[in-house]
Amino acid sequence: MALTVFNTMGNRKEPFIPGTPGKVKMYVCGVTVYDLCHIGHARANVAFDIIVRYLRHRGYDVTFVRNFTDIDDKIIKRANQEGVGTEEIAERYIAAFYRDFDRMGLLRPDVEPRATEHISEILDLVVRLIAAGRAYETGGDVYYSVKGFAGYGKLSGKNTEDLLSGARVDVLERKHDPLDFALWKSSKPGEPSWDSPWGPGRPGWHIECSAMAMKHLGKTLDIHGGGKDLVFPHHENEIAQSEGLTGLPLARYWMHNGFVNVDNEKMSKSLGNFFTLRDVLARVKPDVLRFFFASSHYRSPIDYSDRSLSDARAGLDRLYRVKAKAEGCEAAGVRATVVPDGADFSPLRESPARFAEEMDDDFNTAAALGHLFDAVRVLNRLAPGDPASEREKAAQFLAGYAIIEPLFGVLGLLRASAKEYFQLDQVHIRNISDNVALQSGAEVTPCDQAGDRPGEAEIL
Repeated sequence: MALTVFNTMGNRKEPFIPGTPGKVKMYVCGVTVYDLCHIGHARANVAFDIIVRYLRHRGYDVTFVRNFTDIDDKIIKRANQEGVGTEEIAERYIAAFYRDFDRMGLLRPDVEPRATEHISEILDLVVRLIAAGRAYETGGDVYYSVKGFAGYGKLSGKNTEDLLSGARVDVLERKHDPLDFALWKSSKPGEPSWDSPWGPGRPGWHIECSAMAMKHLGKTLDIHGGGKDLVFPHHENEIAQSEGLTGLPLARYWMHNGFVNVDNEKMSKSLGNFFTLRDVLARVKPDVLRFFFASSHYRSPIDYSDRSLSDARAGLDRLYRVKAKAEGCEAAGVRATVVPDGADFSPLRESPARFAEEMDDDFNTAAALGHLFDAVRVLNRLAPGDPASEREKAAQFLAGYAIIEPLFGVLGLLRASAKEYFQLDQVHIRNISDNVALQSGAEVTPCDQAGDRPGEAEIL
């Protein structure tokens, strides 16, 4: 079966055909580093981590780029509140990002560009957009002229007239049109700034991704990804400024993951149902959270609740019990042979093909996991009571486990030994707030305070 991908551009599944056969250029929008990541960030990063893993498993040579936005209004605000530089805030939360997501088993991208390291590329794009008549300078600011790009709204499906009807422009703004967006912002007193042809300033949010993506992957990407919240305006604006300059598609496929709801409500600080990844990992095993995300299709909304985490824990425990049996067979010195013939064992023997069929259908991890559980049920029929005395059965069991083990790896599951996984139930999770993020006076959440051990309850 050919790999198909749901393309937000056109809202349909399409055969996946990269620009260069066998190679994939993939850019995923990363986080703005002014605070700890939340579970919405975790869902997005796990989704694209699995996509990268599967593409490589399928034989593609993937160049994976994910950026950090390390200069932004929120970063500046946080720095001013704490009386430190924006560089200190950015470094703190980049370190926190790695600390949290390394626990989640995320692959490191091939390139992790930062906006502040690409000021020259950003300035070059802005200069060229002005020269092409796509942008204009006013009072040290530079704006992109949306009306000059005929395809504006083609990704999100939004109509510029509808957008204009609800738009309001502050009297102090110097935009030619309410929909125009900033490519370069003149600096205010006390803000970090870089020299430019229009005076000291800093880049707008959207232009940085165009500059970094095109520098590291070229004018047209194969996959551009991110959360659904980025479709408009961020990705729409990326398209306008990039394609307005090059005349080429910025990406062949636009992929967006669904939102995380909490107990069937939208996650938000105002509702009091906002969870950082740090909060969650204080009481939930990283593998359980990863299994929870993989149990739903990446484009579907997912409901985070104690019940859903408990269900995920139960499912993952089943898989780790199978791994424990395999480790027991290996410890007894058993070597794998072959899975018995017969239709009864076909779900096990055919699991790689069935797994691939579901993953080829727009990376359907939920259905792929279903086939793996079918294989596990069959595999358990071969489980020996005592590997040392039932060596033939144990050897067949190991042969079956060897079939499915790489497939769990594609999903980033079963990374620990079974002993390590189950030992977490007998020990408390250490206070993980010793991150550098909390060493500089940052606001501390209840789960981060010294001596606070939410993990003393059952660790999911």
